[in-house]
Amino acid sequence: MATPPPPPRPGGPPRASAPGSGGGNGREIHTLDEFDAAFARPGGLAGHRVQSVDLTGRTFALLATSTAATVFLGCPMEPEAAAKVRADGALVFPPVPDLPFDPYRSRLYTADELYEGVTGPGGYPGTPDALSYAWFGATRADGDVFSSMLRSLHDDAVGDALDEHLAGLRVVGVMGGHAMGRGTEAYAGAARLGRTLARGGYTVATGGGPGAMEAANLGAYTAPFDDPALDEALALLAKTPSFTPSVTEWARAAFAVRALLPGGGDSIGIPTWFYGHEPPNAFAGHIAKYFANALREDGLLARSSAGVVFLPGAAGTVQEIFDDATPNYYGSLGAPTPMVLVDRDHWTTRYPAWPLLQALAAGRPMAARIALVDSVDEAPAALDGLGAA
Repeated sequence: MATPPPPPRPGGPPRASAPGSGGGNGREIHTLDEFDAAFARPGGLAGHRVQSVDLTGRTFALLATSTAATVFLGCPMEPEAAAKVRADGALVFPPVPDLPFDPYRSRLYTADELYEGVTGPGGYPGTPDALSYAWFGATRADGDVFSSMLRSLHDDAVGDALDEHLAGLRVVGVMGGHAMGRGTEAYAGAARLGRTLARGGYTVATGGGPGAMEAANLGAYTAPFDDPALDEALALLAKTPSFTPSVTEWARAAFAVRALLPGGGDSIGIPTWFYGHEPPNAFAGHIAKYFANALREDGLLARSSAGVVFLPGAAGTVQEIFDDATPNYYGSLGAPTPMVLVDRDHWTTRYPAWPLLQALAAGRPMAARIALVDSVDEAPAALDGLGAA
């Protein structure tokens, strides 16, 4: 049974809602069913925000009700309806043709959506994920302000969808390097961590890429199954240890595991097209993919309301440790959240982040919310202990 969510953090809002606007406010319409329900209520559609809903079959409704102060974000509609809502005073942001992504999207991505076509003859290069990365590279290079606006609209919409999805969940971030290969003991340990956290009622959130991130998402995916399911998945994935030289074969191996174990557990991946050469993993049930890496990094850590586990990594993971430590140090997002660093030798000798973290925490409330453990299998208990501090 899942543990109930913790109470709001003292001194401010829950950390999971800090980066964005949070859940829906009653005016947002994301589906045709929601549109029809709003149309049937007194006042109709006036003042609503209709986001990425195909309204070509709702011309009568648009003509029959007031749309004063309504905002339509990427909603296809017939010309007659479009003219009428504009005359009402509605603000209409039309769909943008020939894009490999929807800048107004109202929901998170799925791996099936990003990897559509990966099992076909075209492989990964023809998927929406690869095409979006190519578009990003081309438009970032030419500095086009319209493309910059589209990226910003997209990232804000994804952030809003992420906040709505995570509302009320106990989110634990798992950070670690992308270079951790399938078939290694480190990868298996990260997968066990994700499984244990998911079974303990936490929602696992990662950077959504390969390596340690994929392993933690895989563990959460296999959490509903008996223990041997993870061992079988690890054995299958080990045959394709890395996304280099072929993202196509790496992704196909993951989808083969999903076909063998359909209906796995949910978790969150938060990758970025800024590092588009690192593909998203297919085991996160919901994916919040951003163009802006800064939004992605801050959003992942700030939404980890129940704490963060830091697996061995290099520069990126070191940065994440201190990005997480900063609001804990200043209390800018409320009470400090747990931080668990895994592998004593790694974080005290190879990359000595732990002594500096201890020095920062000394004499502050965050001192009771940090821990260093020797092995990944100790991390869940350490996290639970810090959460109770």
